[in-house]
Amino acid sequence: MIKSVCVFCGSCKGVNPAYTDMAAKLGTLLGKQGVRVVYGGATVGLMGTVADAALAAGGEVLGVIPEALLTREVAHSGLTELKVVHSMMERKKIMFKQSEAFMLLPGGLGSLDEFFEALTALQLGFHQKACAILDIDNYYEKLVVLLDHMVTEQFVKPPHRNMVIYGNDPETVLNELNKFEMPKLDAWF
Repeated sequence: MIKSVCVFCGSCKGVNPAYTDMAAKLGTLLGKQGVRVVYGGATVGLMGTVADAALAAGGEVLGVIPEALLTREVAHSGLTELKVVHSMMERKKIMFKQSEAFMLLPGGLGSLDEFFEALTALQLGFHQKACAILDIDNYYEKLVVLLDHMVTEQFVKPPHRNMVIYGNDPETVLNELNKFEMPKLDAWF
């Protein structure tokens, strides 16, 4: 059973209220199940929503935020633990080390960067931690089409594409994270 999940999501709430609703549902689920949330440390946007819901459900939350974002993203002061670091690289290193799995919710460039770095490290065998997309109202529908297109064009092997857990229900996605096994490949190319 996974004990910690790194959640990558927006420091904004987006235009669709369903994003906030699902972020709160996920945070509550993780908190109730005793799964520690690891995230970017902000009190705003979907990031703050996930953290607040997990805390309200009795969960633990670790935030990791660079010094430069303390005032811009408004660091969350009510977390179980907040680590302030010097750079984004250091942030990712700590978040990756402190997590047993990764989950992507709606977000922007930073969320994609963090998720795809975790996914690439999984593909290369640097870790065996599951990576999941929790899609809300088809926010990532075109991203999934792109991943499939990368397979068709033979830039991504089907087993690597299939490592991405995908769903629109937090409980189902969390169950899939818990069942994840690294695929065995005969050859890299």
